Amino acid sequence: MAWNEPPNGNNNNDQDPWGNRRRKGNDGPPDLDDLFKQINEKLGKLFGGSGGKGGGSSSGGTGGAGFASILGIFAVLLVAFAVYDSIYVVDESERAVVLRLGKFHSLQPPGLQFKIPFIDTVDQKVNVTTVRNYRHQASMLTGDENIVSVSMTVEYRAVDARQFALNVQSPETTLANAAESALRHVIGSATLEQALTVGRDQIRASVRERLQDYLISYDVGIELSQLNINDTSAPSAVQDAFDDVIIAREDEVRLINEAQAYANQILPVAEGRARRQLEEAQGYREQVIARATGEANRFNSVLMAYQESPEVTRQRLYLETIGNIYARTNKVLVDVEGGGNNLLYLPLDQLRAGGGGGGSSTNVGTGAGSIGSGAFNSMSSGEISNLTDQILREIDRRRGN
Repeated sequence: MAWNEPPNGNNNNDQDPWGNRRRKGNDGPPDLDDLFKQINEKLGKLFGGSGGKGGGSSSGGTGGAGFASILGIFAVLLVAFAVYDSIYVVDESERAVVLRLGKFHSLQPPGLQFKIPFIDTVDQKVNVTTVRNYRHQASMLTGDENIVSVSMTVEYRAVDARQFALNVQSPETTLANAAESALRHVIGSATLEQALTVGRDQIRASVRERLQDYLISYDVGIELSQLNINDTSAPSAVQDAFDDVIIAREDEVRLINEAQAYANQILPVAEGRARRQLEEAQGYREQVIARATGEANRFNSVLMAYQESPEVTRQRLYLETIGNIYARTNKVLVDVEGGGNNLLYLPLDQLRAGGGGGGSSTNVGTGAGSIGSGAFNSMSSGEISNLTDQILREIDRRRGN
């Protein structure tokens, strides 16, 4: 059975599914005006409007109910939006800049935060922990009027969220302009050789210091973390010549290091030899002085003895001199007065050469005794002197006989 067919099979039901009476001669869908009218009546009843039907009063009530319903819907939406707008979340790495009626009010820390709807606004949420990068590459003029291509990288961090968000319109653009200005100022004060070789570290330090001063004076809330001069290169027309200069400088440094290593190896040896010669000369000097002092003291002692007993001292000096002469003489011939052509011969060289042959001996005159060559070879100068004295006494004795 169809939805619009009566239960008893009669076709006299003139109501549609919404409970409205159907218009005669029209089996189509219900009128939209009637549908909206019913909705307005229900909303009017809900918000206190009149729900009557028919007549002019009924039309006025329907219009008031529609306006009230629209106003209520708007109010509900407005409250929902205010509640939604008053709650916001700040991440752990961020700081929220809150404005009240367009003027700075506060910095909000991480977490769930609240603000007054339509009065407070969150201008920015600034990330204060992330290190940001800026890379700049350009060709610029050096102090000696040469062109050099420089590549620079700047790492920075937003440390003051209020200054970063409110003091300048675009902090990143301000940083870029300040970095280029600092780099051009420092490069313009340096030579091309300094920019390409040994002066790069000094240039990097100067650019970093100048750029940080710029950022502080601008109150942009940015702190530099690192600044690097990645590459500096000369124009392509003179690049080969500068490569040769760099190679020559490296060779110079290498040769200087090799010479320094050689000097470090040679100098200690030479200093040791010089110190040894100085010490030997000092020792020889002290030895000569001591010997001369001893000889002088000995001469003074002999002089004093001679002054006390000249004859005895003279005889002793004579005997000591003879003893020293005989000690250095291999053969001794003694002429004895009254002995005719007989000479007393002392073969000292044979006695010395026969050392170790204890079986051989040489007789020296009558009463002089027998002296073995080995014993004579081991005699000291004093013993030889005594032997000489004995020989001389034997000669005197024979002369007396």
